[in-house]
Amino acid sequence: MKKNKLKWTACALAAVMGFTGMGLEAEATGNVASVLPSAGIEFSLQSEEESTSLSALKEDSDREAAEMAQQNEEEDGENTGKYEDDYEDGQDDEPDISVGSAQVGGFADLASTSDKISRKSSEKKIVDTVVVSEGYTRDLRAAAGRGLSEEEESFKDLVIAKVNDYVNVRDIPSEDGEIVGKLYNKSVGSFIEEEDGWYKISSGSVEGFVKAEFCVTGDDAVDYAKEVGTRIATVNTTTLKVREKPGLEETVLGLIPIEDELIVTEELDGWVKVNIEEGDGYVSTDYVTLSTEFVKAESIAEEKARLAKEEEARKAAKAAAKKKTAENAASGKKSEEGGKTYANPTGSTGADVVQFAKQFVGNPYVYGGTSLTNGADCSGFVMSVYKNFGVSLPHSSAADRSVGAAVNGLENAQPGDIICYSGHVGIYAGNGQIVHASTSRTGIIVSNANYRSILSIRRIL
Repeated sequence: MKKNKLKWTACALAAVMGFTGMGLEAEATGNVASVLPSAGIEFSLQSEEESTSLSALKEDSDREAAEMAQQNEEEDGENTGKYEDDYEDGQDDEPDISVGSAQVGGFADLASTSDKISRKSSEKKIVDTVVVSEGYTRDLRAAAGRGLSEEEESFKDLVIAKVNDYVNVRDIPSEDGEIVGKLYNKSVGSFIEEEDGWYKISSGSVEGFVKAEFCVTGDDAVDYAKEVGTRIATVNTTTLKVREKPGLEETVLGLIPIEDELIVTEELDGWVKVNIEEGDGYVSTDYVTLSTEFVKAESIAEEKARLAKEEEARKAAKAAAKKKTAENAASGKKSEEGGKTYANPTGSTGADVVQFAKQFVGNPYVYGGTSLTNGADCSGFVMSVYKNFGVSLPHSSAADRSVGAAVNGLENAQPGDIICYSGHVGIYAGNGQIVHASTSRTGIIVSNANYRSILSIRRIL
């Protein structure tokens, strides 16, 4: 509304200047307001006898222009902080500009001043509009629940154990119920319903009730889920280039095959920081699928099977430890690869697997390779070692995470177990070490098993 007044002011000034240029007398023109009544401004064209000098008129005009500019600044100051409310009400706080009985002289300066005032007002509105927009976005986020993403919203439906060891999962919401499974500390289930201080959950192969006092869910589960969950980037392109810095022109640190999974340590705009064998690097989110993984409950049947297999492995490892290295090398069949003969133990213990695998330490690492002599990558090495014992494994470190049986923690690992990392896999050699095809720089080596964060441990034999 007030911006329109300013436009009418300019029109009126132009009209007066036009009339003057035409040589019209005051008696012929009368009051300009009668010609442009909607401007709300009075202009008088005086006769030559009544007119003051042009210099005097210009001084009057300059003075009035300065007064208007001062008035505008004062109004701006008064309106500071009011723009959000005014915009919401559909009002316009642009300062009004009224010109009294301005004369012909000094119109050019007056128009320039008005233009500056208009630009200043417009610039102020732009800034204030940004503030309003940001405030509106914040309000929307608050209304939507703290600005959570779709995945974060889904975390509200999780039930996460927060105990020293585990919480029992029972078939009914009572301590008299039969125990059907265990939800270990920081393990996660999906919320089904609440009944008398118990949460009914589904987790892995287990469905039952856990005591609510030992778990968190709803809003409390959102932040805790980020703490206990593992952020995973799954490669969805044939060969993913991991770069030293975020940027398609940055140096390539390493290569990762399709469907492999990487641990995400930081999320940026369009890039994620991941951990690979060569170190920390960055990948574009255009070539990975992001998700969060959680540890699930273990049923009583699964627990019994795991404990039995661990006991069996301990007995086998103890028996294998009694064998002499020379006897292991001399016994069994022979395996030839690349023109070189290696000992091939006939036993099926994990210790035998480790003994066989260590013979290839020092051989090269080759991306995509499966040759124990000419070169293999990490999963190719594990696959080829186990192939020698009649076990078929996938050529993928991500797929290796689901083979065999799960082992709970490195402290329970036995020789021959598969240790899975972010985009990497190796064979546990015992005594806190692994044998693995590391990088093109190091080849096949023996390293500390906990040199990187472990994703999972799998028992094959």
